[in-house]
Amino acid sequence: MIQVRNLVKTFGTFTAVNDVSFDVAEGEIFAFLGPNGAGKTTTIKMLTTLLRPTSGAIELDGLDPQTKQNEARKRFGIVFQDPSLDGELSAAENMEIHGVLYHVPRKLRRQRSEELLKLFELWDRRAEQVKKFSGGMKRRLEIARGFLHTPKILFLDEPTLGLDPQSRNQLWTHVKKVNEAERVTVFLTTHYMDEADRVAHRIGVIDHGKLVAQGTPKAIKEQTGKESLEEAFLALTGSTIRDESAGSADQMRQFARMWSGGRR
Repeated sequence: MIQVRNLVKTFGTFTAVNDVSFDVAEGEIFAFLGPNGAGKTTTIKMLTTLLRPTSGAIELDGLDPQTKQNEARKRFGIVFQDPSLDGELSAAENMEIHGVLYHVPRKLRRQRSEELLKLFELWDRRAEQVKKFSGGMKRRLEIARGFLHTPKILFLDEPTLGLDPQSRNQLWTHVKKVNEAERVTVFLTTHYMDEADRVAHRIGVIDHGKLVAQGTPKAIKEQTGKESLEEAFLALTGSTIRDESAGSADQMRQFARMWSGGRR
């Protein structure tokens, strides 16, 4: 469902993603792990047409997202770290707008919205303004909305950041139900090693822009000789706190050039 070959992304002199290759199968939950600044979000932005690779190849369900952007975008849903809901609208209205934007027929989007809001335990609050929701409820709504247009792939960039353990557990229970029922491929990033260990079928670990390990959680623990995925992750990436300032500055300069009419 996802094929990445020799993917590279540079920002000036900084290489954010360096010769990364991996595959994700249909219906698989794939966790893409790495320290801050390792290249996770940059990779997701390239996969989802928001950034153009410097070199390398990407296929999403057989499509090149660089040459067939619109067709590729119809195949996936995405939930970024930053909130994207309209707090002044109700849960049902947020779902409705998403369905309209993706050209989901009216009858189908109403049916689909009801099914997903019930699954994510938000149906009884569907008429309430989203700004009154808790953080966990908002996250569940964003993910329910991401499933609305029946995507083949759902990208989740740190979807449980800041949530309490109960909310995290509940959210992943719902995601796994849709994954199993609809064979949706889920590509996620997270800093919670316990949930990656519990939820993901396979894992890729990126560090300093390079993919340093991939396999099942069990295989990665065996490869490093560690009992927990967190210990294995630290063995692969080290325990030093990362300074993102250099890479972030180069990225900001590149985005400024893009928006001012520079190279796209």
